[in-house]
Amino acid sequence: MTACHEVVNPDLMVSIKDGSYLVALAGQPNMGKSTIFNNLTGLNQHVGNWPGKTIDRCSGQFHFAGKEITLIDLPGTYSLTANSPEEIIAREFILRERPDVVVAVVSAANLERSLYLVSELITLKAPLIVALNMMDVAEQEGLRVDTDALERTLGVPVVPMTATRSTGTSVLQKVLDQTLLRELKPNPVVPDIRSDHRQIVDELLSEISGFIPIPYPSEWIAFKLLEGDHEITRLMQAQLPTERWETVQTILKAHEDAFLAIVSARYEWIEQLIRVSVIHPRLGQIGITDRLDRWAAHPFWGLAILASILGLVFELTFSIGVPVQSWLAHQLIAPLTSSLSSILGGAPVWLDSQVINGVMGGVGAVVSFLPIMVIFFAAFGLLEDMGYMARAAYVMDNLMHMMGLHGKSFLPLFLGFGCNVPAVMGARTIDSRPARLLTILVAPLIPCTARMAVVAFLAPAFFGSQAILVTWGLVILSVGMLVASGALLNQVLFKGQRSAFIMEMPLYHIPNGRTIGLLVWQRSLSFLKKAGTTILAISIGVWALSVLPGGSLQTSYLAQLGHFLEPVGRWMGLDWRLTVALLTSFMAKENAVATLGVLFGAGGSSLAQQLAATYSMASALSFLTVSILFIPCAATVAVVRQETGSWRWTLLNISFMLALSVGAASMVYAVASRIGM
Repeated sequence: MTACHEVVNPDLMVSIKDGSYLVALAGQPNMGKSTIFNNLTGLNQHVGNWPGKTIDRCSGQFHFAGKEITLIDLPGTYSLTANSPEEIIAREFILRERPDVVVAVVSAANLERSLYLVSELITLKAPLIVALNMMDVAEQEGLRVDTDALERTLGVPVVPMTATRSTGTSVLQKVLDQTLLRELKPNPVVPDIRSDHRQIVDELLSEISGFIPIPYPSEWIAFKLLEGDHEITRLMQAQLPTERWETVQTILKAHEDAFLAIVSARYEWIEQLIRVSVIHPRLGQIGITDRLDRWAAHPFWGLAILASILGLVFELTFSIGVPVQSWLAHQLIAPLTSSLSSILGGAPVWLDSQVINGVMGGVGAVVSFLPIMVIFFAAFGLLEDMGYMARAAYVMDNLMHMMGLHGKSFLPLFLGFGCNVPAVMGARTIDSRPARLLTILVAPLIPCTARMAVVAFLAPAFFGSQAILVTWGLVILSVGMLVASGALLNQVLFKGQRSAFIMEMPLYHIPNGRTIGLLVWQRSLSFLKKAGTTILAISIGVWALSVLPGGSLQTSYLAQLGHFLEPVGRWMGLDWRLTVALLTSFMAKENAVATLGVLFGAGGSSLAQQLAATYSMASALSFLTVSILFIPCAATVAVVRQETGSWRWTLLNISFMLALSVGAASMVYAVASRIGM
């Protein structure tokens, strides 16, 4: 019987069974690392967050040659210098957890850039394997890589791969097995600092020797001090006596150019590897990526192509996703609700009401929206895997600058048209914290499918044939508010701060269906878990407010709250029933319609007729305006709290959107009333 043991660093919390092996998968972004991870582990993987971080942590298990191997997919990082949380996580895991092997994934099509991380990994003590991925992309770009020459020059195993076709996966497993058994005897060729700076490293080593905490290598610490790594600088300042630290500072200040000497030595090392192993295309040959980017990254045609792609995604969503959603609601949720109602026929009334109205009303809505989310996840997975999304961010950069953001924020914001939850979560890909926070704050202003569903139901009831114009106007209003709010919040909260837009343009390649399928599966499960559980809890809470204290909605706490807030509702032309419907939309936006159905004792077309007969067009337009701009749903609020790590930012987001929605709806009602609507 096997037992689990804890690893050295409790913050990383990775436990493996005795007798199994721990392997780390490292690499820069867009190297195909996730595809290799999926090929090796399949569905036997777990996705969560690194403790204390909002960065995904993927781990999985697979068996080969009688061995159980735990594979950790480290965050994509360009180097091991502490410039980002991803870089700190990657290097601390390798240094502290001491994996049995580190597999470095590099791109054969962009070897010069992707070898920089290898130049740092090869200096660490963990055995290294280089997975030379994207051999097919290199070939289509006219490049030829001599893997045998590269392996001889590096002194570590090199495995050529095309992960999208699973080519090389079995070879990687065999080489990994041989490395674990120590059958391979690597002799890594390590880059060193330029000879004219070698004496400086020796001086530093003499000062810090004996004070370096386990498990950091002495020379690695010296190099990081010379590079100006702030995390290592703080670590050694705390370890060294004051007089020694002052001596170290004197050495560092006298040789501030040492950083350039280290970097140039690494690039000279890379250049030597490229010179002996890569045959470049003939002069003047243009690769597929360059030819496609003439259109995809063009200032005008790039926007036109992006608009066409987005239009196609929306068309697929509403032509396929909405019918499937409706089918689920009628063929799965409704019969299940009816069955539960029959089963609970002899149960207390409060239990029947809680299960049917509370649990099924909340969770059922989330399940029915899953088809739309699957289409969005699949579409974005396809575009991202083939390398297009970076071009979309690039062509949107100028427009995003209008709200104090840059092109990278466009990607998560676009997710908001499907659901605001993944939109907020998607902001974690933005490097700058101010830009990330600003994107999170404005993301809920994107009209999600649930908000649009409310508009799609109510607009025809009040405006008939003009409903489509009203709907377009509300969408334009919402996007306009997003731009204006982004500009305002950036000036007030971040003093107009702008971050540089540096984004890698990966080479185009054929997408991998297996990778996209696993991505859709993981994100769908994450959506159901994070959104569904939150809505379940809120559903039960709102149900309790709607039946207590006497079991009648008209005298419930919810109705009392509606009457209490009715004066504010009157600013917008809303009575207490519309105000209560707005409040229940906090649980899930579509619940506004459900609440009105309960309050008016009607549904479907009958409810639409009653609403049209009860409220003026001015009140209706005001209600639609406040609905599309109202505070985010409970699931989005929970994710905003998770991603910002602060209730202060979460409450600011809620307060800002509340003030914005009430103010905009009040103005719309005042203007509409004046013109006689």
